[in-house]
Amino acid sequence: MYAITVREPGGPDVLQWTEVPDPVAGQGQVVIDIAASAVNRADLLQRQGFYPPPPGASEIIGLECSGRIAEIGEGVTGWSVGDEVCALLAGGGYAEKVAVPAAQVLPLPPGVDLVSAGGLPEVVCTVWSNVVQGGRLTAGETFLVQGGTSGIGTHAIQLAKALGARVAATAGAPDRLERCRELGADIVIDYHDDIAAELHKATDGHGADVILDNMGAAGFAANVAAMAMDGRLMIIGMQGGVKTELNLGALMGKRGSVTAMGLRARPVEGPNGKGVVIAGVREHVWPLFADGSIRPVVHDRIPMEEAARAHTQLDGGGVVGKLLLVAPGGRG
Repeated sequence: MYAITVREPGGPDVLQWTEVPDPVAGQGQVVIDIAASAVNRADLLQRQGFYPPPPGASEIIGLECSGRIAEIGEGVTGWSVGDEVCALLAGGGYAEKVAVPAAQVLPLPPGVDLVSAGGLPEVVCTVWSNVVQGGRLTAGETFLVQGGTSGIGTHAIQLAKALGARVAATAGAPDRLERCRELGADIVIDYHDDIAAELHKATDGHGADVILDNMGAAGFAANVAAMAMDGRLMIIGMQGGVKTELNLGALMGKRGSVTAMGLRARPVEGPNGKGVVIAGVREHVWPLFADGSIRPVVHDRIPMEEAARAHTQLDGGGVVGKLLLVAPGGRG
């Protein structure tokens, strides 16, 4: 098979489409003939040498895919060769085939085509595990997502709205703020402004019960200030740095909690494993695609062989939703 490999850590030009050995389905795994994958911020970090895959995972970049099951390993039940699926990966998505634990495989969401589904598993599982399983967002609460037009943001707005929350989202330009409104945000805030002050003004001083943040250090103090009483701050990224000063008095004054939660390195099984996340998504989120409450937001579809162009595009800004990498098998 062919896959995108990294010649050496560096810029997008180090990505190359080369022949590599085919994967084999091990115990509890299936092999998927990939139709599409998608570009995530973590992929850019891995390409630069800053985010290596967890032990045992494929060195090939790519945290999600869609396609058709081509091989079933020993001990796998509930799936058949030829099933159209999408999957959460620890690596291996930028390729024509991938081996993945069956517990991380999902049927296509109702009404979503095979290629578009390639950009769903990572964002859907990240948002579900943080906003609902970890953040315990419920109807009537206020939810704030930082970066509302990102892949994560566009899905988080829709999910929180479908759950009955009041949704606030940040973005950096009028057209992007309007896009957040179109997706269901009740409150939009320019992230160049004082986010906490604007949110409190819009919520009559209440603030956010749950905050989903990808900036890390740079936005930490503002997020604590934006919290409601008993608020939950869920940190999923460190684009704004890894170290910050923690004002315990401010946090205690809100009775707030802070959780930093990754997805890629989680075990497959166990109470905090990926299998639990996948099961929750299948039971609770997939029906929201069926009734139209949630839909994929795709910015562009790019041939997988041109992954370097997709990385350059994401790094340059202006992307709303997901950039899909369409494999040869998805262009039939």
